[in-house]
Amino acid sequence: MMSWPSFWNGALVLVVAGGISVPFPTQAIQDRADIEPNDPVSVEHAIAWKLTPNVYHETAGRSAADINLRGNREEDVFWIGQYQRGTEFQQTRVGYERQYSLPFGRIIASGQYASRGFVGASATLELSSGKEAPYFGLLGFGRTNLKPYYNLNFDPNDSILLGAGWRPDNATLMTLYQIHDDRLRTEQRVTHLVLRRQTSALSRLTIDLFRRTGRNDPDSELFHATGIALTYDQEPWFFRLALDPHANFTASNMTRLAVGIRF
Repeated sequence: MMSWPSFWNGALVLVVAGGISVPFPTQAIQDRADIEPNDPVSVEHAIAWKLTPNVYHETAGRSAADINLRGNREEDVFWIGQYQRGTEFQQTRVGYERQYSLPFGRIIASGQYASRGFVGASATLELSSGKEAPYFGLLGFGRTNLKPYYNLNFDPNDSILLGAGWRPDNATLMTLYQIHDDRLRTEQRVTHLVLRRQTSALSRLTIDLFRRTGRNDPDSELFHATGIALTYDQEPWFFRLALDPHANFTASNMTRLAVGIRF
């Protein structure tokens, strides 16, 4: 089996050779901190679609694949996806997210159902003086029914989110937030520092530096790790790559790669 550093170096060479230096993960209970904004819609295209195939390579497990189809209108997002890890585990999921405007910000609420009986939901309150306000706060809450589920956002779903953001100009967004388990006694905490920068009218770069600490369950080993994810959008294509040590609070190191298209 190829070692994790070798796979990482090979993937990086492949991406750079193609003229791109990118990456970042697909979401489980979607994007709770709204790091990836809805795509614009038009009279001709009332729904903006995005198709994302993903490959996950692990050092302590079989490689897996996932495909996700996401559509959005102005305030609504809906998605369907399929995850498969050989013959060991497969799961189909569907979900819906909606944004609600408030006098002091907005609420982003989402729900998801997956095969094997999984149900999950989350809500995030963004506190600000307006949509383009330079500063905002984040407060979120997530819950599931604890049925079997492979977590594709790699943050605890049964958790609280706390954070803040800064928009120095129309092209730049910086967000600092932490998601921590408040239900399962795993001590799971993931802190993200995310920089999103519009580099041209049709391109965008996102850098997500994250610090993870916690256990897979209350009796397992405590892990600490720092990872990084980069995303490059060059419409209509986008490219994602992430270096994710101790993924999902296990001994397995993961590399995630995705190439997708908007239409």
